Amino acid sequence: MSHRALRPVDLAREAGVSTQQIRNYADTGILPPAERTAAGYRRFDTRHREALLAYRALAKGYGWEAARSIMLAVHDGDLTGALALVDACHAALHGQRLALRATGEALEAVAGQDPGGPAAPQSALRIGEVAALLGVRASALRVWEAAGLLTPQREPGTGYRWYGPAEVRDARMIHMLRQGRYPLTRIGDVLDGLRATGSTEALRAALEERGAALAATAVAMLEGSARLHDYVAGARRQA
Repeated sequence: MSHRALRPVDLAREAGVSTQQIRNYADTGILPPAERTAAGYRRFDTRHREALLAYRALAKGYGWEAARSIMLAVHDGDLTGALALVDACHAALHGQRLALRATGEALEAVAGQDPGGPAAPQSALRIGEVAALLGVRASALRVWEAAGLLTPQREPGTGYRWYGPAEVRDARMIHMLRQGRYPLTRIGDVLDGLRATGSTEALRAALEERGAALAATAVAMLEGSARLHDYVAGARRQA
């Protein structure tokens, strides 16, 4: 099969990047080796186009670093290693799905707790005690407070922070949501609804939003792996 000659600008336009970026891709092995003219210019062709499209599609689902590692393995002749990287990314996504489900169940349980119930601390805690209880740094609690998510009481005179049962419950929820990669502003919506009306509607919406994001990533992975398959299959046919 003949390969149509392509210029760096042709590849750049198709991918929506600069010609320098195309050269960078070639230099780092993301694109297959290219022959050079007598004047030293690279000769690109349709193989490089397919590699470029595969890499860009992989990056949308697997991330730039993983996509780069996958393409480097393919061009090193290590297809088994490339597929292992693909499998690892899918396993990580599945792990995120399981973690989201577990986090959702735990958050619902925490949100439904009576701040003054038997499971709650029976006395106010200092910032270091809350940090130890949650397994976070005290600085994280200060960041959450600065963002308006926590409002611990202050001890007259010393200014020491004291966290009552409600603040401890909210800190637990913030910690779980942060582990699920929720932004502070989104967490604020969840806590506002819970404090104002006891409603977990915003919490459920946040969990659904995260689930939708994971689904979108899965679709992007599917598209990326399809492009990779086409590229690898095409290279085998031409070998």
